[in-house]
Parts: sequence; C-alpha cells; structure tokens
Amino acid sequence: MTAKRIIPCMDVRGRRVVKGVHFKNLRDMGDPVELGKRYRDEGADELVYLDIAATVTGRKARVPLVRAIARTLDIPFTVGGGIAHERDVEALLESGADKVAVNSAAVNDPALITRLARAFGSQCVVVAVDAARHKGEDRVFIHGGRTPTSREALEWALEAADRGAGEILLTSMDRDGTGDGYDIDMLQQVSAAVHCPLIASGGGGDLKAFAAALEQGKADAVLAAGVFHTGKLSIAEVKDYLAARLINVRRTS
Repeated sequence: MTAKRIIPCMDVRGRRVVKGVHFKNLRDMGDPVELGKRYRDEGADELVYLDIAATVTGRKARVPLVRAIARTLDIPFTVGGGIAHERDVEALLESGADKVAVNSAAVNDPALITRLARAFGSQCVVVAVDAARHKGEDRVFIHGGRTPTSREALEWALEAADRGAGEILLTSMDRDGTGDGYDIDMLQQVSAAVHCPLIASGGGGDLKAFAAALEQGKADAVLAAGVFHTGKLSIAEVKDYLAARLINVRRTS
C-alpha cells in the first residue's frame, strides 16, 4: 500500500512565508529557507512553495529564492506561482524544483497541462484547484482566489487529470486557515472521479482532520500550513497519530 504523505505548504509573498484565513488577512510566518529546512528535518514527505503574488502581479516565481530553498532539501519540492509556459517550468526545474504547480494559467489555457505533461512528464505537473462555494456550486477561483470562474471544481479536476496532471492539489477556500477540517464531501467527489493522486488542502487544524481527509475523503496526501508554521502540531505528531490508526505513513524513527 502506498504511504500517505504529509506536506507542509509555504505561501510566499515578498520573500516571506505568510498565512491568512480564506486567502485574506495575511500574517508573516517566517523565512522560507529556514522553514523549509525545519520541515525537512521534521520528516515532511514533500514541501510545497507557492508564490501567491506572482500571477496577480504578472511576474514569475523568484528563481533565486527557489534555488536557496532547494539547496537545503532532500525531499520532493513543488513550486507554483506565475507559471504560464514551458520555459517557466524549465527555469524552476533547473533551480531545484522537482514538480511545478499550475493554476490560473491552466484554467485559462487547459492545453498548457497537456504541453507540460508531454514536455516534462506527468509526474512533474501538479494542477492546483482553488475552490469555494459560489452560486450553489464548488466553483474554481483563480488569481490567488480573487476571481471566480464558470468552472466547477469536480469537472475541472477531472479534465486536468485527463489532460495529464500527475496530481491534483484541491484547496477548499472556505476552509482555508480556519482549522475546521478539510472539505470531506468535495474530496470524496474528486477522489472518486480522478485517476491521479489527490492532495487535500484547506482546514487542517487538528489530528482528526488529517485522518478524516485520508480515511473518509480518500486523499492520497494532506497539505497544511498554519498548523505547522505556528507549531500547534508537528509533522511527527501527525504521523504518529495516523500510524496509530493504521494509516500507512513514512516515519524516520
């Protein structure tokens, strides 16, 4: 049985890690290089870095910062933000990223997923889906959660997988930063439909929430930010709890 993954996420703005609630009211959480090193040492299975201002401001992810973080890591490293072309992916991979996360550009040009999968392999392509309840549906939002689209989260995740996404990173914007638990209903719908691994994001506030996303939501990995940044929970605590529930996780000791 494939081990379930615990993935800390660093939302970065202005070379600092930040965290808010519902993508708003962002607070400084520290230096991304130091946090990345800490999570590696704590036993994270992977690390995700999202430059949350890149697409909104029309720039690319900060390659020097990505390179500095990558130098400290020996775990898979996913980078997102401002990716719209194959050359953007090349720059990030050359800087030490193992995977890239695409969101707004892929919604606007779904063929981008196909092109990236063909050029770099599906294992390299993570499609991030930011979703929130809007007009009675789980709608996809782009531009850092600022802009609602006509796309429904389930059908977009299915199309992204069919186009070659290696993973779907599904974030419930309604749960983001609340600690109220992952959106199990949305996870169940997407996990039952897509043929690629699903990463649950948004709402990881306590140990039970992580277990529910994996057991009930059928996610392959759980991503969290604030609960790790603040030290409310450690990665080891999460893994110990999951292992006690007979959920297969990788542990270093």
